[in-house]
Amino acid sequence: MIRDSLRGVRVLDFSHVLAGPVCSMMLADLGADVVKIEPPFGELGRKIGPPWINGESVANLSVNRNKRSLAIDLKAEAGQRTIREMVRQADVIVENFRPGVMATWGLDYASLEATHGKLVYCSISAFGQTGAARSRPAVDGIIQAASGLMSTLGEPGSAPLKVPVPVADMVGGYMASIAVLAALHEVHGGGAGQHLDISLFTAAIALQQVGFTSFLASDTNPEKVGSAAPYASPNEAFQTRDGWLMIAAYHPQRWVSLCEAVDLPHLASDPRFVTNTDRVRNRAALRRALGECFATRTTSEWLDLLATRDILCAPVSTYSEVVDSREYRESGIDSSVDHPIAGTVRLPGFVFGKSDDTCAADIAAPLVGQHSIEVLAEYGVTHEEITRLISLGVIQTTAAQDAPVSL
Repeated sequence: MIRDSLRGVRVLDFSHVLAGPVCSMMLADLGADVVKIEPPFGELGRKIGPPWINGESVANLSVNRNKRSLAIDLKAEAGQRTIREMVRQADVIVENFRPGVMATWGLDYASLEATHGKLVYCSISAFGQTGAARSRPAVDGIIQAASGLMSTLGEPGSAPLKVPVPVADMVGGYMASIAVLAALHEVHGGGAGQHLDISLFTAAIALQQVGFTSFLASDTNPEKVGSAAPYASPNEAFQTRDGWLMIAAYHPQRWVSLCEAVDLPHLASDPRFVTNTDRVRNRAALRRALGECFATRTTSEWLDLLATRDILCAPVSTYSEVVDSREYRESGIDSSVDHPIAGTVRLPGFVFGKSDDTCAADIAAPLVGQHSIEVLAEYGVTHEEITRLISLGVIQTTAAQDAPVSL
């Protein structure tokens, strides 16, 4: 079963906020034992909001399921020594500090590989581990700007727009998890461990693969085209009598069928619109002609009519409409976890198809230090040493969290 495919793989996750936690959550969803290493007061992601559920950050809850928390002070020598001993038994490390931070604790790849040649060490950063920008800090919005993504969004002449969800962080986390899986495959085949360098900047550029390849071929910056695809037409949203409808009818046969469906058959033979290239070049004129037509009926009426002709279309849905839809219900992605403070939390769950009913239920994001003692014991730390670390304040089994702040 895919959800058990990484059973037995041990991951020490030093990451915080989003990109790193997304990567380690994907590994946890596949069955890896992920231990979230965080400061005694908790990682920064626990402070991000709104919204909150009983004081718990929804952002934190959304990307930390199926993990356990070890709260430990890495600024203390005893904490560093404990983690170095744990690393000997780990398969994967995930971290997304600014390059150089892990080295200050003696936990960088160069310091660990000599005693652990099979270690898969994944570093996620804004601009990579090398180069002049390696120490430049950034968050998702900065990466969206620096990668060119913001310059492509919106209607012609509009101010720069940002994708509201943290898309650079998310795709960076997904790519990191893919890289970890590939490296583990090599290790399990007898190869050596390796240091993976995942840059959010390059991940965001890869997300725009078609756009950048088009630019490199034409040396022309993309124009803002709103909801439309720059390479195909019609492939955009049109306003109906009561909402918006996304249409994709650029395939030759579907274009002809669309013209017939909207009772504008002459458009199919109009020299401005015969081929996809023609339609892209004359997009504004085509949009005016189709726009007037789509405004005459409701979204539901158009959906019924276009479905009979196999025209690709969908309503432009709000989140509430998505969650209430049959497609969402039947997808199997809807999930819930029980959290000791937030209660029952609904969230999108396992993304690789429907989960096997025989698999254990997902567990909620951990409290700070919720599993410190059991994790240390499993990694071979003695009861006496655990007691000493607690007395020194190096580890926490519970933590009084600061009041939530908005960032």
